[in-house]
Amino acid sequence: MNTTVTLTVRTRVPFAAGASFGQVGQYELIRGIAKFSVDREDSSVRQIMDCEAIDGAHDKIEFEADVCMLKPIDMTRGNGRLLYEVNNRGNKHAIRFFNDASLRKDGSHDNGLEFADSAGNGFLMREGYSVVWSGWQGDLLPGNDRMTIALPKLRGNLCGLVRSEIIVEDDNVKCMPLSGNNFTRCYPVANLDDPKATVTVREHGRSERIKLPRSSWSFAQVGVDGKPVPSNQHICIADGFRPGWLYEVVYTAQEPLPLGLGFIGVRELLDFLAHGERDAAGHVNPLADRGKHIDKVYAFGTSQCARFLREFVYRGLNQGKRGGGVINGLIAHVAGAGRVTLNYRFAQPGRHPRQHQDQLYPSDEFPFAYPVSEDHITGKVDGILKRPDSDPFVIHTQGAAEYWERRGSLVHTDTRGRRLPDHERARVYLFSSAPHDPAPYDEHSRSTLRYPRSTLRSTALLRALLVALDDWATNGVVPPESKVPEIETGTGGFAEDALANFPALPHVELPTEPNRAFLIDFGEQFDARIFAMEPPAEDLSKEYPLVLARTDSDGLEIAGIRTPDVEVPIATYTGWNLRTNGRGAHDQAGIMGSEFPFALSDKERSASDPRASLEQRYASREEYIRLVTRAANQLVTERLLLQEDANRYIEIASSASDFRASGSG
Repeated sequence: MNTTVTLTVRTRVPFAAGASFGQVGQYELIRGIAKFSVDREDSSVRQIMDCEAIDGAHDKIEFEADVCMLKPIDMTRGNGRLLYEVNNRGNKHAIRFFNDASLRKDGSHDNGLEFADSAGNGFLMREGYSVVWSGWQGDLLPGNDRMTIALPKLRGNLCGLVRSEIIVEDDNVKCMPLSGNNFTRCYPVANLDDPKATVTVREHGRSERIKLPRSSWSFAQVGVDGKPVPSNQHICIADGFRPGWLYEVVYTAQEPLPLGLGFIGVRELLDFLAHGERDAAGHVNPLADRGKHIDKVYAFGTSQCARFLREFVYRGLNQGKRGGGVINGLIAHVAGAGRVTLNYRFAQPGRHPRQHQDQLYPSDEFPFAYPVSEDHITGKVDGILKRPDSDPFVIHTQGAAEYWERRGSLVHTDTRGRRLPDHERARVYLFSSAPHDPAPYDEHSRSTLRYPRSTLRSTALLRALLVALDDWATNGVVPPESKVPEIETGTGGFAEDALANFPALPHVELPTEPNRAFLIDFGEQFDARIFAMEPPAEDLSKEYPLVLARTDSDGLEIAGIRTPDVEVPIATYTGWNLRTNGRGAHDQAGIMGSEFPFALSDKERSASDPRASLEQRYASREEYIRLVTRAANQLVTERLLLQEDANRYIEIASSASDFRASGSG
């Protein structure tokens, strides 16, 4: 494989104002650019969609990506582990999730990592990890220190169908980018006056589409004078977008990108950082400093990025140059049953199906599970882990939100809903009652949420499972058994059973069903990774059943890893929330979850609230602290919580001024 990497360091500064992290000492923050030159005839490169049309030299394909890394200044004091985080739409999350670092005061991601408090609690640094990020999503626009990748153009005038679903949550919006947001590149319209282009609108995903007359919309943006100006990257609705409704634009687009090169860039960068001494220009590998080399490469991804890792492994791209896998172990968090749709013509990797939106985008396609199994609908036999020589160890984690919105049970059931045996190299864990984000924050406007957003945190579980992953990959110590809802054990059920014990809370409507999964026909060219039929056809007679976690009488899920906040609760936490009236009412409101606090006393408790008050369920403050201590220590015994985090749960419970300030360690 004749591939070269050139890593140009642009800045190299102390991290976290020069703070020292235990025995590991100080860290440095390195930013730069990785330039890749890959062999066009390499078998994995030839997998890339439109590889033969990529511009450049006859035998080489060249591209470059942003790179950022945190490393011990003295690598000999590190642990020899590289943790690669697949960035989420260009944003870095690993420090927030593993180190409990905060967002900035304006709510933005701390992508620059340039503040004194950027290290959070310093967990990854104290452990000695080198943490690396690189650009991989080729349709991202720069801004806010997002990690980007610059891809070569394609020769020829390739055109094809693109379907863009646009939802606006604000009033008085008339114009939107065709990508649906301001940080993703649009596929330009090939002909502004194309008579075959259509725009439809509907309130719910499976509502009948209402076709808008051509006179009511245009490919345009609003000019400085407030009038539409023709644009091949924008859509303008004359009367404005109706908030919360789904606008679906189908048009002939041009200028696709070879987005699949993002996979190749990640693999080549990790292979170089783990094994290379010097790059193609003679620069010393920053992680081979002082004679210390990387012993293990781990990867972490949340949501879209976890889907990236699942697709990366499934397509056989983890195979290293020296045999074995480039990534030794990974944590795929909140991917649900999906894999990223990246290596397709006119791919839109930022989209993923939810009940209210993006239902018909191809993310959740068989195989869903890690072991090889049969799809009873199509007869296909397949699995994500099927290459023993290069398959990594996998810890797949998800919250309650993934079971309601992201078809999470398909990761551990067959296509009939029956529990699959664990793959010998994979474990699956439900974070009981948890929302999508393991460190929730108020990112979204409450105007779309009917109920208060869940604040249940689960970052402590990620820390413990990273330690377990390292022990598994290094010492062969198998992690605890999977903890998931199962019909066979009574901890799981289908939609009609899952909420049977949920308390009848005043003014709270329950969801009637999860984001159901049906067989979808994307057209005859889909196997060739081309979208030739838009919108695709959903066969409602062919359904993949979904298993949900049953709840107790407090509305908390029985299955999964129950943090002390769930085992000794002060509120009901759910993985679902609902949208407000007129904006897709009765549909689930994304993946944020809900929170319904218990009353402090019987005097305060509503007569229609069947849940016991805090004073009734806990005889005293001391009793509450004792129960939290017992729950935390039990998780430590099970290797699902680190002692330092158990101590933190206990400290929070002990120091809070009242019960309501006790949650979310």
